[in-house]
Amino acid sequence: MTKELNILRNSIDKIDQNLLKLLSKRLSLVSEVGEIKSRYGLFIYSPDREEMLVACRRREALELGISPDLVEDILRRIISESYYNENEKGFKTLHPNLGPVVIIGGKGRMGQFFSKMLTLSGYKIRILDKDDWVHAKSMLTDAGMVIISVPIHSVTDVVGKLSYLPPNCIIVDLSSVKKISLNAILAMHSGPVLGLQPMFNPDHGSMVKQVVIYCEGRYPESYQWLLEQIQLWGARLHFCNITEHDQYMSIMQGLCYFITFVTGYYFSKENVNLKQMLSISSPTFRLKLITIGRLFAQDPQLYADIIMNSKNNLILIKRYYRRLGRILTLLERNKKQEFIDQFKKIQNWYGSYTDLFFEESRKILRQINNYKDNL
Repeated sequence: MTKELNILRNSIDKIDQNLLKLLSKRLSLVSEVGEIKSRYGLFIYSPDREEMLVACRRREALELGISPDLVEDILRRIISESYYNENEKGFKTLHPNLGPVVIIGGKGRMGQFFSKMLTLSGYKIRILDKDDWVHAKSMLTDAGMVIISVPIHSVTDVVGKLSYLPPNCIIVDLSSVKKISLNAILAMHSGPVLGLQPMFNPDHGSMVKQVVIYCEGRYPESYQWLLEQIQLWGARLHFCNITEHDQYMSIMQGLCYFITFVTGYYFSKENVNLKQMLSISSPTFRLKLITIGRLFAQDPQLYADIIMNSKNNLILIKRYYRRLGRILTLLERNKKQEFIDQFKKIQNWYGSYTDLFFEESRKILRQINNYKDNL
């Protein structure tokens, strides 16, 4: 029996080695594609091409008796790595006459990410971090663009130090509360102003398929090239006015981060055995634990700023608390039918998104189960 298994396993190993060689060849071809896209200023992300590719491979998988979902999972992962390889080939410079780009907070993760992407696009970068302000005048007087990538509580202080900027310099703010930051910048600077909100973690190293919100500040014609450059990097741009942006961020960040914090706080006070809980958790619960744990793996000052730096966040959190109390009353009074009625109302509010989210979660949960550690 062992001999038969070894023969089959050796055959499988050889096939795996051939797959690796084919994958290497594919990535080599992708690098050539990246060079052509860079040369001609083509978008790195081509959604129509990707969807056509996946649909074709799914049909072919069916004909071969292979699970289409398996083939799509593999192909999506390969395509993701391919975009990263194309990314490293660089991008066309859409504003070749732009002066030096100064990134304030350029040693932070998002600052480093923008520095990398702009360098790959041919722009001259200067990093102005908290210990470099003695050199601020020489770094800023000929700047073509300044990107502010600092914690929210530091934005107004930073803005007050930007008196050396040329009038036509573009100031780009990356903070998550635009009413505070953009109003401060607009009051200080008479030139072009743009608000950006990258809705992703920069660790992945690529902007492909990532969402970037932009808020117009002043003279949009002066920074239109930057929005096109970001699209060239593969990002999806979404416009919001300042008020709308801050309202969405209060829910998506302020409120939701607070709920995640409270759940982590609750677990710690219950002193649950995390190792034991992980070992018996379903993929769904493991995803919840991952989300909570991810928050506490990061800088507490960052989340304190996001949650506590907006009065609107406090209003939303108090409203959440009141509504939680109403649902708690249903439980205390054992109003099961009322709970079911509320459930159905929420279900109707979500509408067709319930099916979409269920399908997306199914794919995510399958991946979580595949990468589950042995505890």
